[in-house]
Amino acid sequence: MTSPSGSGATRVALVTGAARGIGAATVRRLVADGCHVVALDSCEGPPLARPEELQALADELGEYVVPVVADVRDRVALDSAVADAVARWGRLDVAVAGAAVVRGGAPLWETTDADLADLWDVDVRGVWNTAAAVVPAMLAGPDPSGCRFVAVASAAGHTGLFHLAGYNAAKHAVVGLVRGLAADLQGTGVTACAVSPGSTDSPMLDATAALYGVDRAELVSHQPLGRALAADEIAATIAFGCSPAGLVWHGADIHADGGFNG
Repeated sequence: MTSPSGSGATRVALVTGAARGIGAATVRRLVADGCHVVALDSCEGPPLARPEELQALADELGEYVVPVVADVRDRVALDSAVADAVARWGRLDVAVAGAAVVRGGAPLWETTDADLADLWDVDVRGVWNTAAAVVPAMLAGPDPSGCRFVAVASAAGHTGLFHLAGYNAAKHAVVGLVRGLAADLQGTGVTACAVSPGSTDSPMLDATAALYGVDRAELVSHQPLGRALAADEIAATIAFGCSPAGLVWHGADIHADGGFNG
């Protein structure tokens, strides 16, 4: 495979939750924009992604993607993935923290400890671990001023959703984490932002619909856009946050939600 730009990839990215949905679309977009990508996913199997989905993405994109099966709850595994990226390509410029799970379907007072623990450990601590692993490599790289960290939050990070209080809490925490990280990065050149999608055509939408016992159409009806967003559309928004021009979003939470109103 040749680089879409025709001149070889010049930036290096790490994407978590990369095997399918928004994550896979983001990997494709970053490669098209001239990046080498470490595509990381836990690949735990249904209802999460399967290992063959991650491998198929890597096969599709060839030498520009290295697939890594690892869990964002495992800081050692993330450190290893970052070290591999730097060893292969000499730098790390971009990180997209996209790994997440959705749990819910009951009111807050009936939400189980197990569900809350999963949400906290994957959706929040996973973003924390990713940031903690990638930022030192960015700061030590050849051009920190071009480095970007983007966390995938959710419309649930700014809107209350019925029977999803735990998911609401986790995604609000992701937005707060990014704002704190942005403050810590002041003056370094590295920037951080969040992108908050609405209902997107992805396995996450199917999982959310299953929690409510409804079909996709019911969830999409809450978007004035009148349809589910495409994963490619969210990936394009994320890619801007990853670009040099994305510095204007430092500390911001971008509502890429089609006017989602809960």
